[in-house]
Amino acid sequence: MEVASLSNNVTSRAFLLMTEGTSLLLLQRMRHSGYTIASSGSELQIQFFALPKVQLIVASRLTKTLHSKKYGVDLPRFTHKNTAIIYASTKEDDTIRYHSLHDNKYLQYFRGHSQRVISLEMSPVDDGFMSGSMDKTVRLWDLRAPQCRGLLNLPAPSLVAYDATGLVFAVAVNHYGRILMYDHANFDKAPFLTVTLEDPTLARVSFPPRAIYMTSMAFSSSGKYLLVGCSGDAHYIVDAFEGHILAKLEGHIGLERRRLDTPMNIEPQRGCSGEEVSWTPDSKYIVSGGLDGRICVWDVQNIPPREGPVDLKLSPLCIQPLVKTDGHPGPARCVRFNPRLAMMATASAELVCLCLILSFAPLTGSRPFGTQIRLRMQTKLPKNF
Repeated sequence: MEVASLSNNVTSRAFLLMTEGTSLLLLQRMRHSGYTIASSGSELQIQFFALPKVQLIVASRLTKTLHSKKYGVDLPRFTHKNTAIIYASTKEDDTIRYHSLHDNKYLQYFRGHSQRVISLEMSPVDDGFMSGSMDKTVRLWDLRAPQCRGLLNLPAPSLVAYDATGLVFAVAVNHYGRILMYDHANFDKAPFLTVTLEDPTLARVSFPPRAIYMTSMAFSSSGKYLLVGCSGDAHYIVDAFEGHILAKLEGHIGLERRRLDTPMNIEPQRGCSGEEVSWTPDSKYIVSGGLDGRICVWDVQNIPPREGPVDLKLSPLCIQPLVKTDGHPGPARCVRFNPRLAMMATASAELVCLCLILSFAPLTGSRPFGTQIRLRMQTKLPKNF
């Protein structure tokens, strides 16, 4: 299941889109008023819910439903217009579609991938976007033209992510444990930085150490750090300027397995991971869901910097959750913060929850999370999800 990005019009309302797919929700770059949520219980439709503009949200109402029965919906992302989205197809072919929400029509088709699209990101500054596919290519597009404007051939399927300025993008190649940093203006040249994601602490658990399976990436608001979400029991923070592995976020149960009673495979796999970890808007905290349904919060304000050449034998700083809160009865597969309101959205296969964070500043004691109010939206998903 996936959840889409928010609309990029500052005066518009923010949206949360959910659709059935390999992972759960994506609620990225929520920069707007945050009063509308769109969800989908299957890959065939998208439902929009309106939230009243009051201090405490107590109700929601279904306002609109859009269908895509012929092509399916995966990885929906809002463009910079609040009335249009792009998304990957799950049926017929592997075309990316540009969909108008106003009149429910397709505005453009982006053909080129020969296998399923597994990563899709809009540029934060213009009408460009990127896509990564199982065909081992990353393509750069523009909403105004159906042909791709750039192509990267890679040795394995890859994930993509833009930094906040849109000048730099990252490509994660799982099979080799590498993250490639590109200058967007010179993407046809070699990456200016290659990060090797190796964790020496894993050798203390098993030998040879188990490989790290990356499922998501997100830059901090300053562009200094890169959050690497993984399907295992740890996420990582990387120095996006130098390539050091700075921190390891522990204390949650990864989504590599779909159930707690399922045994772990020898080879790492994606599972239902992909959208369960994200920054808060100020990049001071990181929030993540887990297989047990709990929501973890890590304080990452005081990560010590590293200087000099990258030393892969040097262990990252291990950080335990500052707070663990009760979340869902099943795996919490998506956790995202609203950038405008003190609100966090989480989702599982059973329901979607909205949490109003009444006080995010540290309280007396060590808990920074404050009081929470949960709004449960009755959006049920298929039993076989």
